[in-house]
Amino acid sequence: MFSFNTTGRILVGAGAAGEIARHVAPLLGPRILLVTDRGLMALGLIAPAIASLEAAGIALAIHDDISADPPEAQVLAGVAAAKAHGATGILAIGGGSPMDVAKLIALLARSGESLSAIYGVGRAQGPRLPLVLVPTTAGTGSEVTPIAIITTGEAEKKGVVSPLLLPDMALLDADLTLGLPPAITAATGIDAMVHAIEAYASRSPNNNPISQGLARRALQLLGAHIRTAYADGQNRAARNGMLIGSLLAGQAFANSPVAAVHALAYPLGGHFHIPHSLSNALVLPHVLRFNLPEAAALYAEIAGDAFPGLLATPLPARAEAFIMALEQLARDLNLPTTLRAAGIPETALPMLARDAMAQTRLLVNNPRPLTKADALAIYRAAF
Repeated sequence: MFSFNTTGRILVGAGAAGEIARHVAPLLGPRILLVTDRGLMALGLIAPAIASLEAAGIALAIHDDISADPPEAQVLAGVAAAKAHGATGILAIGGGSPMDVAKLIALLARSGESLSAIYGVGRAQGPRLPLVLVPTTAGTGSEVTPIAIITTGEAEKKGVVSPLLLPDMALLDADLTLGLPPAITAATGIDAMVHAIEAYASRSPNNNPISQGLARRALQLLGAHIRTAYADGQNRAARNGMLIGSLLAGQAFANSPVAAVHALAYPLGGHFHIPHSLSNALVLPHVLRFNLPEAAALYAEIAGDAFPGLLATPLPARAEAFIMALEQLARDLNLPTTLRAAGIPETALPMLARDAMAQTRLLVNNPRPLTKADALAIYRAAF
């Protein structure tokens, strides 16, 4: 037995954000809290959506004090803003951080639950306010996942996992990603590939044929479009392919959860504020090599989806060739490929290994059991 849950409605179309009011007003009602970040506001990317909402007579309040690795305070400020506005619905336009914060605002502003009481799996009770998510990066897949990740205390990250966090609608508009800088395009694209890879090989008892099929199609789209999207950011076809690939990978890992790549990435973001997508890219090949004794056949199965040229590689060598192709992709996209290059001091590696082992929710899904010594060895290989 397995279950599969996803966002109730998905709307895909270039330019859709410019007429967003007619898509979201029936769901979100007359008083909407828009959750975004100041960078997107400054770029003017959200201006067409704001104009559409205001022209429709919707009372709009904006919560844009959202940072990468958002802390609890930003969630709680958003809850207060939603209540003060009398919000009938929550709309997020942004990357993973605004979307994750919006999920929790929608839940807590309606249910009155305490944030500290709902960390973990299945602890949220609800109900929540109506919720629509609009991604501006092709990476997190947050618009189709029942997960929100928040930084607690100084550095630790915790997750809220509940079907209640799945939005009522996801709206994908490739035009919102046309201005994405190449470095962010690269890191978020590899992040989406990580989601698909880890979902496909997950040891979760809920790993299932639907998730596996979505993961493979995600890798096909991401592998086909990532270099074009990086080199030609105005290419709508490539941007749309990346958005859909990211969404499919999100649907896959929302039901067949991710594992040690994410567990080892979280401390990098928590302590050194490395963007989550880059953190995943930095540890990805080294975790995959660690997993080879248990997952080589699985990696060989999906290698040709991301890199069709690998289909000519004999099966016994294909998994290692897949890892090498991922390493080459990161180099081709000019991403930092070592922890040293990302500014991580070698003295921090034991602390990172310790903190990674606290991510038990993720580590249980890894194809190969991982100890603290293994985590340290992986960080050293990545250094």
